[in-house]
Amino acid sequence: MMTKDQYLARAEAQDDWAPGWLAIDAAFEGLYPGVTPRHLASAMPARAIFGGEEYLDGCSLYPSPNGYQHLLTYGMSNLYVDAEAFGGDFSGWGYEMTMKVRASDPDECNWALNSLRNLARYTYTSKRWFEPFQFISGRGQPLRIDSDTLLTSYVVALDTEVGGIDTVHGRVEFVQLVGITQAELDWIAGDGDGASERAKDLLQRIADDGNPLLVTDLSRARSYV
Repeated sequence: MMTKDQYLARAEAQDDWAPGWLAIDAAFEGLYPGVTPRHLASAMPARAIFGGEEYLDGCSLYPSPNGYQHLLTYGMSNLYVDAEAFGGDFSGWGYEMTMKVRASDPDECNWALNSLRNLARYTYTSKRWFEPFQFISGRGQPLRIDSDTLLTSYVVALDTEVGGIDTVHGRVEFVQLVGITQAELDWIAGDGDGASERAKDLLQRIADDGNPLLVTDLSRARSYV
């Protein structure tokens, strides 16, 4: 890890240096060597820093050989030079979000990208972040509007393929959103304590049923509760 003096010198010498972004890219290049993902950048005027409603700088979609699109956010962690953030325990919110969507075409993932954008906006405006084994209610609405999918909500896991990284701004985990049905959400939420243990149990049931990478498939008809 570089010293702060080295960090400042590099920032001075390279005005477009984005150490956090590069660290994220390196983590995914390790999983997808030689693959150029489709990257969707947020329009500058739409970004929150300029008064807009977009809290992500962009999202990348990596085509997995296992038949899904691996979605990745940029913007929950410190992406650019920030001397005050150097050497922190956590970079930004301490994570970036991922999702694995059963789709051969990135264009089939627009609903998932909208979810990620909305969740980023929620975190930045409410100051509430996500951790593994939490659940995110979709209030009974299908994850993809105007579809007949049974998936209405998410449970949060650590990404099953890309581990967390230590960056110059602190730790970044990759938290994966996994689509679940309303019945599964109701079971996790339950009454009283134990929601995180039930979420962990549900993820294990999904993994054990031939889906160890926890891919979200809108056509899933089976309930695991």
